[in-house]
Amino acid sequence: MNISIIGTGYVGLITGAGLAEKGHQVTCVDISKEKVKLINERTPPIYEKGLKELLVKVVPSKLKATTNFKAAVLNSDATFICVGTPSRKRGSINLDQIKKASQEIGIALKRKKGKHYIIVKSTVVPGTMQETVIPQIEKHSGKKYPNGFGAVSCPEFLREGSALEDFRNPDRIVIGSNDNDSIKAAEEIFKKFEAPIIRTSFKEAEMIKYASNAFLATKLSFINEIGNICKKMSINTNKVAEAVGLDHRIGRKFFKSGIGFGGSCFPKDVQALIYKATEHGYHPRLLRSVLDVNRDQPIKLLELLDENDKFNNDKIAILGLTFKAGTDDIRESPSLSIIKELLLDDKELIIFDPVAVNKVKKLFPHLKYASSAQEAVDSADVALILTEWPEFKDVDYKEKLVIDGKNIFDGKRPKNYQGVCW
Repeated sequence: MNISIIGTGYVGLITGAGLAEKGHQVTCVDISKEKVKLINERTPPIYEKGLKELLVKVVPSKLKATTNFKAAVLNSDATFICVGTPSRKRGSINLDQIKKASQEIGIALKRKKGKHYIIVKSTVVPGTMQETVIPQIEKHSGKKYPNGFGAVSCPEFLREGSALEDFRNPDRIVIGSNDNDSIKAAEEIFKKFEAPIIRTSFKEAEMIKYASNAFLATKLSFINEIGNICKKMSINTNKVAEAVGLDHRIGRKFFKSGIGFGGSCFPKDVQALIYKATEHGYHPRLLRSVLDVNRDQPIKLLELLDENDKFNNDKIAILGLTFKAGTDDIRESPSLSIIKELLLDDKELIIFDPVAVNKVKKLFPHLKYASSAQEAVDSADVALILTEWPEFKDVDYKEKLVIDGKNIFDGKRPKNYQGVCW
């Protein structure tokens, strides 16, 4: 099938490359000429394991990129909307990019004969397809859903750092629509994937994404709360988490304590769900607490640094800038809030991350950046581990204080070691 993908961020590019690998002819669309150029040169504009190798395999035979929105839609059978849905200041979802993409699709469909299918993979609050996407396409195309065009809500469940693996081996594929033709078209696109297909309404599909992310965020804040209690009572949090996680009803994944979650999904999605629920007259106390615990978690590391005043802590090595290993994404990263607090306290920072230094240099150009983790540690009095990059386990920390915010050591730990909540 010929497929166009609107947006070449994590979701769009992974979806496009993954569908191309399955044999579809894919055109990725972006307003950024630089991104389009990189993709066509088989160079991913984002850091993601295995993506470079996959682009080499599928570009240009099965995948190409363009800035020509209209041509991409007209020359395809289905269009995936994979644009960003950031948070507004009060936590509500910003649908500006969704509206713009829907309008442009509608304008393109004016000239097209036959039924075209629009598949929304962007994370959107329940009601977005029926209240925003379909009306915008109808308005600008002059066509009516479902006879003039089809529509499907198909949320993504990708983890940054292992997004390709998740796309290739999904736990489930959710297809939300009330149009049988649209459902059949989506099933045809995903027929080569070995995963259960869940057929739902638009709103159910949209809510499934939020419910999944809200639960995983809750699980992380829960084990951090338990970890904070364990730390006060000199209890081994890791042993508690290991045993509790073996309960098949709970599971071990997303059950490791640390300085909290970040990234482009959990913080904004939980906030958006809270805001949407409040609009409907319900105040989700549990979800608010999830964000409260997560907001305070980086402070635990700073408190631990202050408590270890027998160590000189004027020069501090910052190891890790991304919100997790395996990605160059620094959005909502706890590292950034910790850096800001330390700068307010007039600390000298020596910073290292394997992939994200250039991004952070744009935010803090005046700081000192090391070329390796070992160089950063050698130049500092204290080392703070803020991302779980595996190479940080192999650093020689000597006699220096090490405060681990990501629980990276499974075996032998540095001599003067402190875990944030274990």
